[in-house]
Amino acid sequence: MAAGRSIHARAAELEAGGRRFVLATVVAVRRPTSARPGASGIVHPDGTIEGWVGGSCAQPVVVREALRALADGQPRLLRLSKDGPGEGRRADGVVELVMTCHSGGTLEIYVEPHLPAPHLWVAGTTPIASALVAQGAASGWRVSLFDPVADPEAFPAAEAVLGDRDLARLEFGAPPYVVVATQGIWDEEAVSTALRRDVAYVGLVASPTRATVVRTWLREEAGLAEDRIAALRAPAGLDIGAETAEEVALSILAELVQVRRGRADFVAAPGPATMAGRTEAPMQLPIVDDIVLLDPVCGMTVDRREVRHLAEHEGVVYAFCAMSCRTRFIHDPAAFVPASVSSESASPEA
Repeated sequence: MAAGRSIHARAAELEAGGRRFVLATVVAVRRPTSARPGASGIVHPDGTIEGWVGGSCAQPVVVREALRALADGQPRLLRLSKDGPGEGRRADGVVELVMTCHSGGTLEIYVEPHLPAPHLWVAGTTPIASALVAQGAASGWRVSLFDPVADPEAFPAAEAVLGDRDLARLEFGAPPYVVVATQGIWDEEAVSTALRRDVAYVGLVASPTRATVVRTWLREEAGLAEDRIAALRAPAGLDIGAETAEEVALSILAELVQVRRGRADFVAAPGPATMAGRTEAPMQLPIVDDIVLLDPVCGMTVDRREVRHLAEHEGVVYAFCAMSCRTRFIHDPAAFVPASVSSESASPEA
C-alpha cells in the first residue's frame, strides 16, 4: 500500500509538470500468480518504468501496450493468460494476450494514458481566430495567440498573447497544433514558420484558391520541401457546411480532435526531418526613412505603424498590404512601377 501511494504521488507530480506517462494498475488476478490487485507502475515515453508493471514475462507486453496508449490516447484493459482465445484487441477495449511463459492463471492490467492538455497555437486576430481561442480554451486546450497587433484584452481565454516572431522562437514540450487564421494578412509567413517546426498539425483558414496560392509560395519562394508542404491542411477543418466564424472554428476543432485521437485519414504531420539542422534566418528587409505606403500592386494604402511587407526597387522601398502583392511585385516590378516614376522617386529632388 505504501508503494501504491508512492506511485500515485509520483503520477500526480508528473501530471502537474505536464509530462506524458501511462499508469498501469493490476485490477484482477486468477491464481496462480504473484501479482496482487492494486499493484501499479508508471511507464514513461522512453519505455522506462517506475514501480511494478508485471513480472519478467508480462512487463515487456505491458510496456508495449502502454506506448501504444500514449500514441492513440486510448486506455485499454490487458488480459494476460496462458490459454486465451488468441492475441488481439476486442471492440470493447480489452486486449487479449496469450503468454506462453506465464506461470499460469490470469492477470488483468488497466493501462491508462495521462496526456497533458494539448497546446493550440492560433495565428491572427480575425473573427475566426477569436472564435478558435474561445472554443479551444473551453474544450480543454491550452491556447496561445500570435499576432504583432493583438490586444491581450481582446482574447481573455488565451493563455498567452504573443508577437509573430514568437511563433518561430517559443519553446514547447509536446508538439503544438497550429492554425493560421490571418486570412491573407500574413498567411505565408505564419505557415512557413509553422511547417519548419516539429508541430503536430498545421492548418490554414483559406479558400481552396487561396490555399493553392500559399502552397505555390511555399514551394517557389520559401523553398520548402514537398513533404512539408503536404503536411499543410488547407482549407483547415471538416466540411460541415460552416458559414459563421463560430461554425468554422468548430469544424477546425473537430479536425484537431480527429488528429489527436488518431482518427484522421490524412497525414497531418510527417515530421520535420527534411528541415533537420536548418533554421530560417529572419528576412532582412531594406528600411529607409522614406517608404512608399501605397501598395503598387493593389493600390491599398498601408498603415506605416503596421508595415510588414517591404521590397526595394531602384532605390525605392515600397510597402505592401500582403505577401501575395509583394511576391507579384518582386517577380515583375516594371509591371507595377514605370521606370520613370521609380527613378524620380529615387532622385534627391523627389
